[in-house]
Amino acid sequence: MKRHFSNIALLCALLAGIVCCDGQERGVRLTVDEDLRKADVYIDGKLFTSYIYPADMEKPVLYPVYTARGTVVTRGFPRDPRAAERVDHPHHVGIWFNFGDVNGLDFWNNSFAIPESHKPRYGAIRHRAFTYVRGGRDAGELTVACDWVDHAGTTLLEETTRFIFKGKGSWRLIDRTTVLTARHDSVVFTDNKEGLIAIRVDRAFEEPADRPEMLLDADGRPGDRPVVCNEGVNGVYRNSEGLEKESGVWGKPARWVSLSAEKNDEQITLAILDHPSNPGYPAHAHARGYGLFSVNNLGSRAYNPSSPPFRLTLKRGETVTLRHCIAVKTDGFATDDELNALAAEMK
Repeated sequence: MKRHFSNIALLCALLAGIVCCDGQERGVRLTVDEDLRKADVYIDGKLFTSYIYPADMEKPVLYPVYTARGTVVTRGFPRDPRAAERVDHPHHVGIWFNFGDVNGLDFWNNSFAIPESHKPRYGAIRHRAFTYVRGGRDAGELTVACDWVDHAGTTLLEETTRFIFKGKGSWRLIDRTTVLTARHDSVVFTDNKEGLIAIRVDRAFEEPADRPEMLLDADGRPGDRPVVCNEGVNGVYRNSEGLEKESGVWGKPARWVSLSAEKNDEQITLAILDHPSNPGYPAHAHARGYGLFSVNNLGSRAYNPSSPPFRLTLKRGETVTLRHCIAVKTDGFATDDELNALAAEMK
């Protein structure tokens, strides 16, 4: 679709390095629509992802997510169901960040599917404001403020998250820095496998299944019986230690974890890279063959019973900072050397 600019808008875009002299859009552009509760991120004129915070969701997410060639890599269910997708875990949407045990509240599993009578056991993350939005030739920045609240609306944590979006050739990168500040007398993160930064991936990135599962039919509706269907399913996990598949990667600490698959004759790699300054570095992988791709800095014994339990306590006013990079590469799978180089840049 062609985009039309007024003379003033075109001049501003040129000065910002967004539109080249040939009229082609270059760089990163962000647009905010608070009425639609979202911010769209465009790289070289193509939608990369959107930061959304719908009223019917219990956390903000990045959704959907596309490669540089425009291929979607996130699952559609439950927001935009597609044929042959799994019908499970309605709280798995796009890319998100939360945790399963904060002062005994489960922020991870909360969704519209939780009965109202059970809601007091869960926490939610509420978007409060966009505090900084800027595009540019080399990168774009989106900074948001959120509140981690209990069922009564009491704020346990204030969140400030800074997203840096970058694109270069076949790569798309998201650098995420999240600062959590305790607004309760004591906020405790107790060892739990349900965390921390995650992607629920498209069907192609799952590992082939060996047992029947409930899938959506061609019209995006739940089927009437479980089936085994591995058409187009070819995902392979790999971590920085050279381990592969869910059986090798799950629960293991690693500097990075990748997930590669072919979709529409396109070789695609997704990767989550941990930052050395994070608590619990290197993070453990909560990476499942059915399509959940997550790494967790706040779980230890949850993955290895012989490990000491992890526990992080913040007193009122204290903060913790967590940094991660999410990479999406197309036109050839990412190599270990490429991912190691990205990890080295996170020093």
